[in-house]
Amino acid sequence: MTGAATLIAIGVLFLAGIAVDAFGRRAHVPRVTLLVLLGVVAGPPVLDLLPPALARTDDMVAPVALTMVAFLLGGQLKPSTLSEHGREILSLSLTVVAVSALVVGCGVFLVTGDPVLSLLLAGLSAATDPAATRDVVRSAGAQGRFATNILGIVAVDDAWGIILFSLMLAAAGIVAGGVEIEPVLHGLTELAGATALGLAVGLPAAYLTGRIKPGEPTLMEALGIVFLCTGLARYFGLPYLLTGMVCGLVIVHFARHHDRPFHEIERIEWPFMLLLFVMAGAALDPGVLARFGLAGSAYVGFRAVARILGGWAGGSLARLPAREGRLTGLALMPQAGVAIGMALVAGERFPALAEPVLGITIASTVAFEVLGPVLTQYALSEAGRAPQ
Repeated sequence: MTGAATLIAIGVLFLAGIAVDAFGRRAHVPRVTLLVLLGVVAGPPVLDLLPPALARTDDMVAPVALTMVAFLLGGQLKPSTLSEHGREILSLSLTVVAVSALVVGCGVFLVTGDPVLSLLLAGLSAATDPAATRDVVRSAGAQGRFATNILGIVAVDDAWGIILFSLMLAAAGIVAGGVEIEPVLHGLTELAGATALGLAVGLPAAYLTGRIKPGEPTLMEALGIVFLCTGLARYFGLPYLLTGMVCGLVIVHFARHHDRPFHEIERIEWPFMLLLFVMAGAALDPGVLARFGLAGSAYVGFRAVARILGGWAGGSLARLPAREGRLTGLALMPQAGVAIGMALVAGERFPALAEPVLGITIASTVAFEVLGPVLTQYALSEAGRAPQ
């Protein structure tokens, strides 16, 4: 009966996803937000209707879904896009990451007086949710420079996030009373390993893609690439988001008919994304919110301010209008589930802070997943209008 209950639950969620999508379009609310709320209502936080076996599938569904997103985002970084928008994407992404770390670290320290906790939360603040952000951009049908920059930023965000987190983890270790080189070396190893793996999968795929007819063979090819990237990255303990992004980037630059695999993935990604967002809402522990406290509130508040300031500063460096820079920061509010993975690593290195760091990260991730897509949609809408 367990298998039957899981299949029934998935069928109901897929059908509910159609209704959620239709309602979101009429109410002008991002479907990501509605799906997270659906998970909260249907999951343990409220009604607890989802079978426990469904939660266990999240260990496979989430990495595959996020690798699909990363693969598609890498495909967005075409040579023409990089030549036209590369400077803007680089300036905005690096500045938003740096300002996020600075503002969150200083702000949390002023509130809590705990330098180690402040450094750890500063390292977590840079993570942006590529899945939610891309889905909002795609659902809105947004095009043009602003949308291109947003997708480019979230494509490279994972790499900057790993570097920043490694540096902050090392700094926290030094403040706690030791010389910490290991976290930096580990972060650099992850970057190098994910890049190498993305190249190892992407280069042969770039040569092979387009040599078979469109349709089912290309779909199988695209799925094979995604599953291979996900499985190998997890086997070697490498970040699958970065692996998928590098693989997509390589294919879009070197394949003769690079657009086919990307179009095939776009056709089938939604069921995976639906389960990802529903399970994110279902995983919310109400007890975590009760322990959120002053430090958690400070983290959310300062991160929100930092994104807007970072977008404005990065836009200024890229010589964009100030209004567009601020809207860029607003569009980057969703926080990635990868931040939870980083929080687990931080908790292992600093056991005394494991509970507050993980609790703040989980609760803030859900908060930013509910409100962040709404702000992203608003930013896209405002960016499409001529300034008054």
